[in-house]
Amino acid sequence: MRERPLSALPHRADLRAAFLATTYGTAHERFRLSARRGPAPTWARGDRGRGPWAVVTAWNPGGTLTAPEANARAGAALLARVQASGLVPWPAHNGEGEWREEALLIPGVRLRQAAAWGAAFGQAAVLWAVGARAALVWLDGDGRPSGAERFWAVGEEGTGPPSPRPSAL
Repeated sequence: MRERPLSALPHRADLRAAFLATTYGTAHERFRLSARRGPAPTWARGDRGRGPWAVVTAWNPGGTLTAPEANARAGAALLARVQASGLVPWPAHNGEGEWREEALLIPGVRLRQAAAWGAAFGQAAVLWAVGARAALVWLDGDGRPSGAERFWAVGEEGTGPPSPRPSAL
């Protein structure tokens, strides 16, 4: 996918700001998107960090705060789809407070699959990475990647192992 200028990306400025301000990852290890390289999360380092991974949620489609019960149902449906594909996701979450969203960190996923899952649950974007190089991948109305902004996945200070365990939900 070609990187397009920010002015050409199909997203709302407030939604972009929210994606860039939040933290992502597991309960034990959080990261932010950064323009500067820094210490990567453990799953994005060494031999583990050579492959692709993504963070996908089914919560709050289109950036609209949704009832907890509906979010929980959507999250369970996303988990079932990911597990049915043969991948083993790790429980994760995006953000904190009122906008905290349960998510899946999915090692080994291809971009098209991560985008398809995000689109199936009404998401405006997904995070997809290879190693520590991460992209905020915007989705169009048909669920296809429509643009990407490249960043580094930089671990938050004070977070770190233990490594996440596969999701058992």
